[in-house]
Amino acid sequence: MAVVFGGRSGEHDVSCHSAESVLANLDRDRYDIVPVRITRDGIWRVGDEGDELLTGPDDLWRSMAGAVDLLRTVDVVFPVLHGAYGEDGTIQSLLEIAAIPYVGNGVIASAVGMDKEFTKKILAADGLPVARSVVLHARERGADVSIPMAEVRGLGLPVFVKPARSGSSLGVSKVASWDDLADAVAAALAVDSKVLIEEGVIGREVDLGVLEHPDGRLEAGPPLEIRVTDGHTFFDYDAKYEDTATEFDIPAHLDADLTAQLQDYAVRVFESLGCAGLLRIDFFLRDGVHPVVNEVNTFPGFTAASQYPQMWQAAGLTFAALLDVLIATALARAELRSLAPPTMSRIGR
Repeated sequence: MAVVFGGRSGEHDVSCHSAESVLANLDRDRYDIVPVRITRDGIWRVGDEGDELLTGPDDLWRSMAGAVDLLRTVDVVFPVLHGAYGEDGTIQSLLEIAAIPYVGNGVIASAVGMDKEFTKKILAADGLPVARSVVLHARERGADVSIPMAEVRGLGLPVFVKPARSGSSLGVSKVASWDDLADAVAAALAVDSKVLIEEGVIGREVDLGVLEHPDGRLEAGPPLEIRVTDGHTFFDYDAKYEDTATEFDIPAHLDADLTAQLQDYAVRVFESLGCAGLLRIDFFLRDGVHPVVNEVNTFPGFTAASQYPQMWQAAGLTFAALLDVLIATALARAELRSLAPPTMSRIGR
């Protein structure tokens, strides 16, 4: 099995931390593991290859071709990648073309789940509650963009300004005054050329994870409520990765009916987006009781301290056992695809 991590996105460090935990928890008696690290410059490093400077386009293509040759010899790839060029369908497309089985979501679910605009549109079309938002498009990242203030003011204050295709809360701002909106949009445009201005949903923040088992059964884990310290107004990057005082309540203190509703919604989101393997769904509870889908994460953080593994730990599934399920599901799905006629798409459920 190959574990691929790193990558060219702003979440490179997060990916490396996730991979460190995955590699530490894989059963070495069961799996023969080859680590494959993608540098910030896009160079693929197999095993213990060194860090000599290779940044030219020829170096990139040679390194990737060599890595793909290696990946075609393994039974399954575990892509522990977050953000652009990893979680957005990019590497999934490469693996599909090379007919290499892999853990997690396919091309379409990864691409749609990474784009908050299209996630909202698909979920809303399937009758799932999402927050209202206004989408801004720039010609390129960092460019200026016109803000339709009449439309934006209709969202009320506060609003959240987000890059549409980024994770780990990179470039996300909470805006409590319209005077601060332009700076927040500029910060988001530094990360992505498409930006969402989203209504602030006042209420509790609760996450759920969905896990697909090898027989195709979908299971929603226990709800997790996020409680940030007074130094943070929302669950931003520092609260996620730097502030050890951030706390998770697992299971969240919710009544049985609300928990069941959230679990039902989580599975519906998984199916609506055509997911495979795993998904984390982040909800807001408007006024503490009405679920609103905030975002989805097609490959959530995978350190021992991350929400997704902690949810399943609380459900009685250890980190190592969770990895076993994900790998077994990937192999089972690959086996099903191998029985399909050659003309059938390998993407999706």
